[in-house]
Amino acid sequence: MLKIKNSLSIGPAAMVAAAFIGPGTVITASLAGANYGYALLWALLFAMLASIILQEMAARLGLVTGRGLGENIRDALQRPLWRWPAMALVVSAIVIGNAAYESGNLAGASAGLKLLTEAGAEPADTGTLWPIAVAAIAAALLWSGSYRTIERALIALVALMSLAFLLTFALSRPDMGALLSGLLVPSLPAGATLTAIALIGTTVVPYNLFLHSSSVSQKWQSAEQLPLARRDIFFSIPLGGLISIAIASTAASAFFAQQLSISSASEMARSLEPLFGTSARYCMGVGLFAAGISSALTAPLASAYALCGILGKSPDLKAIHFRAIWLAIIVIGALVAIQGIRPLRLIWFAQIANGLLLPIVTAFLLWTMNSSRLGLYRNAWWQNALGLLVLVISVVLGGRSLLAAFGWL
Repeated sequence: MLKIKNSLSIGPAAMVAAAFIGPGTVITASLAGANYGYALLWALLFAMLASIILQEMAARLGLVTGRGLGENIRDALQRPLWRWPAMALVVSAIVIGNAAYESGNLAGASAGLKLLTEAGAEPADTGTLWPIAVAAIAAALLWSGSYRTIERALIALVALMSLAFLLTFALSRPDMGALLSGLLVPSLPAGATLTAIALIGTTVVPYNLFLHSSSVSQKWQSAEQLPLARRDIFFSIPLGGLISIAIASTAASAFFAQQLSISSASEMARSLEPLFGTSARYCMGVGLFAAGISSALTAPLASAYALCGILGKSPDLKAIHFRAIWLAIIVIGALVAIQGIRPLRLIWFAQIANGLLLPIVTAFLLWTMNSSRLGLYRNAWWQNALGLLVLVISVVLGGRSLLAAFGWL
């Protein structure tokens, strides 16, 4: 474990924000705003609150036990009958799933770079140079083996992403009355059910629980530092939620009122230029790049933490096995990204695995947080009540993921 003498309370939760604000979130929020205006902003607000609830539990678990969620799962499931299925689920959903999604992260960052450097290029054409360059940057940062370096890089990317998307939001001059109504008054326009679920699903994801519990135990060393971890959560997760809300609101302001349609984040960025000037396109390009490369860092890192934990291996960032896991994720993602194809079968498989894993991990987290070994840091009744509410939602999300994977939705 790395010993870090740092009183700053921003770090591990910023990684979580960097993880869930990826190209997939940018696309989902953009399409939600363009197609339904401000009506689905309440789903993003709920997702932010649900994420705070679960990530606080994950952080508390990591601080009190000094171990990540993967290690705690392994310790609790001693019987092979339970351990092997759990390991299979983690490998499937976290490792294979993140390998599939890594290609989208690299392609998203590449699309952002192309928006900034090649104004006439087609949005869907990311070529081969940019994905390789982004993959190399991610690999170099992770290879450093320094938690502090990785954390600072991700904090910088979150700051850059925040500035870019919030500036784009300001340039789009949104209807603040409609925005507040969409946040505080839940509504479900015709045909918007799956979009609302998708907005929640892009924020409340299982691999962030593995990432957060492990990274917290890297930054802080005792349960007495829980207030610092909570301060980190209550700043970083709402910031991530605010970015998602800004993206959806920008699309609502630019496209919904104009009855214009978009099919991708890159197309949205290019379409903003005639409406609000070149600065809007450049801000969107910077935001898309930061979202892509930050997720390109966190997806391999979370995979390594999760797999090492569940297999009982050391989560040392400089260990050969740790580096081999995240490097494999990056290489697979880069190979798929430079081909310009979507890894449909891998994503289909990842949907099934994530649909199974999210409610299971949420239930295990609740069970663990009521263990007597946590002493004073066990869940209070109201934390259990909130956790059970999120568990019910995760079951709905898991069911939707499975149904969608089999083409039944």
